[in-house]
Amino acid sequence: MDAGNLKYQFARLSIAEKLIAINVAIFLVNSLVTFLMGMPADAIMRWFELPKDFFDFIVQPWSLVTYSFFHAGLWHLFWNMIMLYFSARIFLNLFGPRRFTNVYFLGVIAGGLMFLLSYNVFPAFSGINSSLIGASAGVTAVLIFVCTYIPNQEVRLLFFNVKLWYIGVFFVLMDLVQIPMGNAGGHIAHLGGALLGYIYARQLLHGKDIGEGFSNTLDGMGNLFSKREKKVPLRTVYRRKPGKKSPTKEQYDKEATQRKIDGILDKISKSGYESLSQAEKDFLFKAGKED
Repeated sequence: MDAGNLKYQFARLSIAEKLIAINVAIFLVNSLVTFLMGMPADAIMRWFELPKDFFDFIVQPWSLVTYSFFHAGLWHLFWNMIMLYFSARIFLNLFGPRRFTNVYFLGVIAGGLMFLLSYNVFPAFSGINSSLIGASAGVTAVLIFVCTYIPNQEVRLLFFNVKLWYIGVFFVLMDLVQIPMGNAGGHIAHLGGALLGYIYARQLLHGKDIGEGFSNTLDGMGNLFSKREKKVPLRTVYRRKPGKKSPTKEQYDKEATQRKIDGILDKISKSGYESLSQAEKDFLFKAGKED
C-alpha cells in the first residue's frame, strides 16, 4: 500500500479512529525503537510523560498533553482504545469532531492537572516517584460527557440494557475506591477527566460551550502553519462588493440546518436521545459527520 493510499485511508477515519491509529502507531514505534536500539523501555517516553514534580513539569510543559499518547503496555493501550471507540460512537452521533476534540483534550489536560495538584498537595504522595501516561483521562471525559448529556439512553451490555448514567457512576466509583489500592495517579487523572466531561455536558445543556475558547486557540495555532493563510492576496477574490449583502443560498441552507440541529438537541435535553425518531437520529448523525 503506497503512502498516498495510506493518507487517503487515514483521512476517511473519524476523529476518534484517527486518535486510535495515532496511539497504536506511537506504541509500536516506541516499543520497536527502544528494543532494536537496546535502549531502556522508557528512554523515549520520559521526554513525553507527565512528571509529578511541578518544577520538572515546568521544564517540559508539553507533557500535559503528550503523556496521553504513551501507554505502559499492550493491555493498557487495548482497554483505553476499546473504551474510546465505543464512547466516541455515541458522542459522534450527537456532535461533530470539533466538539469531540474539545472534550477529549480538555479531559486530558484536566486529568494531568489533577494528577499534578494531588501529588504536590497530599502528604500521602510525598516521596513517591511517579509519572503519568495513558489516554484514560481523555477517554473518561468523553464517556462521562455522554453519560451526563443523555443519561437515560440505554446501551446493550452482554444480555441486558443499561442506562448510561449507571455506567458513568460505576466508573467514577471504581476510580474512587481504587485510589488507595495502587496506581493512585492514574485513578486521580481519570477523576479529573470525568469532572471535565460532567461540567462540559452540564454547561452545554444550558447553552454554554466551555470549549469554545480551546477551539479558537487550536484554530489560531493551525493558522500559523497554514500555507493558505500566507497567500494574503487571494483573500480579496472572495470579498463582497459594497451594497451586496444579500445572503447566498448556501448561507440560507446552513442556517436552516443549524436551526434543525438546535431543535433536535433541545429535544434530547428535555426528553432524552431515545425520544428521537429514526429520521432525526439519521439527520443528526449525518450533520455530525459534516461538522
